[in-house]
Amino acid sequence: MRYHLAIDIGASSGRHILASIDEGKLTLSEIYRFENYIVNEGGTLVWDIEHLVDSVIEGIAKCRELGKIPETVAIDTWGVDYVLLDANGKELLPAVAYRDSRTDNIPESVDAILSRHELYSRNGIQSLNFNTIYQLVCDKRSGKLERAAHILMMPQYLSYKLSGVMANEYTEMTTGALINANTRELDVELLERLGIRTDIFPKTALPKTALGSFTNEIRERVGFDSTVILVASHDTASAVAACPGGDRSVYISSGTWSLIGTELPTPVLSREAMEAGFTNEGGVDFRYRFLKNFMGMWLFQSIRRDLGKKYSYDEMMEMAKQSELVGYLDPNAREFVAPDNMLEAIREHLGRPELTVGEALASVYHSLARSYDSAVKTVEEITKTTVDTVNIVGGGCKDTYLDELTALYTGKRVLAGPVEATAIGNIAVQLMYTDDSLTLSSVRELIKRSFDIKEVKI
Repeated sequence: MRYHLAIDIGASSGRHILASIDEGKLTLSEIYRFENYIVNEGGTLVWDIEHLVDSVIEGIAKCRELGKIPETVAIDTWGVDYVLLDANGKELLPAVAYRDSRTDNIPESVDAILSRHELYSRNGIQSLNFNTIYQLVCDKRSGKLERAAHILMMPQYLSYKLSGVMANEYTEMTTGALINANTRELDVELLERLGIRTDIFPKTALPKTALGSFTNEIRERVGFDSTVILVASHDTASAVAACPGGDRSVYISSGTWSLIGTELPTPVLSREAMEAGFTNEGGVDFRYRFLKNFMGMWLFQSIRRDLGKKYSYDEMMEMAKQSELVGYLDPNAREFVAPDNMLEAIREHLGRPELTVGEALASVYHSLARSYDSAVKTVEEITKTTVDTVNIVGGGCKDTYLDELTALYTGKRVLAGPVEATAIGNIAVQLMYTDDSLTLSSVRELIKRSFDIKEVKI
């Protein structure tokens, strides 16, 4: 049996998923799970890099215990964040998290150098204040960038710790507004205009690129060797690679963030697309993920945290079902990015201090579904197509109430699954690396045969 290992790391947890093909179907097994978290370090929100690296290695070692040695290993994570290293390869910490407030007002200061529309016409990326380009401006102003010899996006930093090889990966780089959408290469001119050094960027490689074997240190720690592969290392790029929908479908990658869009052969760089808040992120085989970001399960995760995790997600769903909708909220409102208390932030946003927990949850549910409908309509308007199917993938597709509301608000056929889309997409690219006869279309057919994808009924 041939095995492949996907290490899928989100903002709150990471999983090691071991995969193989058995009787013509792709099978997955979660062999390790660990927490990931943002730490408040002297008022700055940062990632615990040492914990991340150790957790990645510990999970790989589980393969040896199981007697199932993967031929290839690949990592995907969230977007935009990175680690700076000095000339000796030592980390210049802290690794600041995208939810930190340091980039507040940075986009406005960059506007004085080049307008939002010019920036969008170059990279096609939605203007979000935590984009890598804005974070780098912060590091330039603090002097930290001058001490750096290398910059690695988060999944490539972790891959470097396994292989000792430095490279960045195309889909992850696009999330930070660093890639020119037309040339598909690092936008050197843009960086130079912003006074950001370009010599610290290693080469940008494509999915299906092998970095190399484990370092001697990693081989000793885990007890075996494997090849480290670059996949579509932005987690949404991997999730979309696993979407089996057709040409007239829209995907919703539902997790901490809800990312709604479609695949296109060329980017849409119009003012209309920019003003609608859509982005053109990279995908496998240079497919463009034309999508819009909404804060998704983050809202529910934060409410549950505020309640001391007293209720399960299923219990919260039932509370929402039994409550009246009292108002719609903007899921992307700045006050929801990292509030001390999400419930209070929602109450203040709606001007309803008396709002019950159930009513707050109902507002989130209906607001997300309404946002999905708006995004689907915008895709249809801008691409001049008619969408017939919405495919919800990722952990959020297990929320049957949100699935039903999505069908209700959009009026489209809604499919839910596969749940483990990100890990599946990660594995799909590893399979394409090991067997060059496989294409994205053929692995999507394999995915259809292998996993339960349900049509939502209302």
